[in-house]
Amino acid sequence: MSGIYIHIPFCKQACHYCDFHFSTSFRKKEAMVSALRKELEIRKSEGRDNLVETIYFGGGTPSVLETHEIESVIDTVYRHYRVVSRPEITLEANPDDLSDARIAQLADSRVNRLSIGVQSFCEADLILMNRAHRAEEAEACLERACKYFDNISVDLIYGIPNMTRELWQQNIEKVLSLDIPHISSYALTVEPKTALARFIAKGTIAPLEEGVAREHFHLLIDILETAGYVHYETSNFGKPGYFSKNNTAYWQGKKYLGIGPSAHSYNGVQRGWNISNNSKYLRAIQAGELPMQVEHLSKNDQYNEYIMTGLRTIWGVSLSKIELEFGSKYRHYAMRQAEKHIAEQLLSLGGDTLLVTKKGKFLADGIAADLFMVNLS
Repeated sequence: MSGIYIHIPFCKQACHYCDFHFSTSFRKKEAMVSALRKELEIRKSEGRDNLVETIYFGGGTPSVLETHEIESVIDTVYRHYRVVSRPEITLEANPDDLSDARIAQLADSRVNRLSIGVQSFCEADLILMNRAHRAEEAEACLERACKYFDNISVDLIYGIPNMTRELWQQNIEKVLSLDIPHISSYALTVEPKTALARFIAKGTIAPLEEGVAREHFHLLIDILETAGYVHYETSNFGKPGYFSKNNTAYWQGKKYLGIGPSAHSYNGVQRGWNISNNSKYLRAIQAGELPMQVEHLSKNDQYNEYIMTGLRTIWGVSLSKIELEFGSKYRHYAMRQAEKHIAEQLLSLGGDTLLVTKKGKFLADGIAADLFMVNLS
């Protein structure tokens, strides 16, 4: 496989918008680290014929692990899998976990990329989202991290209630002033059963406005492209040489292994996902069992996967690849469905490659859905 994703299901507190799997109780943290290592060992045969190019610690909040715990998981990967000579090893981290001493520890480990969940440099935004860090803490941690790490990514969220265009621009410019080489940025969304959904339903927080999010998104593109960043995927911007190798592999359809509760795996023809329950996951792994459900992907599913991921990237969707891998019926269908979007200048056709235009980028997922195959056999 191209990459191994390690899900760390612990957070200090619950952000109001988050629907990822995590627990705020760290009581089972040590047992979880042991289980992650055991799952890696159980599944080693899945990586027999592939090189591991990336190791990604996501969550949750992976930075709540001690550095020696992170290293123990990396050791297990090296023990049971073939790893390239210089893999990209990313740790997602929150600013409140990144003291100078902790950053120095991580710099001495095999972690070589930090993805820091800043989300906003505005105190009011952080309070609304129930983030565990404060605004000045975010800026200070980035200044410290830049002394030790060259490869850093920052997460920012836009479309937050009461976030003006000016405040959003200040957030972007703050990251630029720190010379961070990669930015991942997402619109705030209302996921069912989250605190944010409840607050909006009660009228405590104003409903989100799509028009505001769209304006913020296009401002983000304009500022970052002017500053020399490449908008290589809908939510991701990197300076040349700093694209996320882990995420790029996802979008280019490479295989990956997901380790830990709720983690997903993909091998091109099937997708699997582990149970989203820490206790049940631990019991299963301790018994030598994989608590995983598997979905076998039909030809339509594989085509739809390629359309969804391809249209989100600068590499687009190759019509000749569709014909080669799925057949001429799929190529003709994709082109027929694309015609109206080309006419509306939401898609462009260069050679045999379909690309989402700047005008269409905010609508990329909807455009992709319109090209999905449902009934063709």
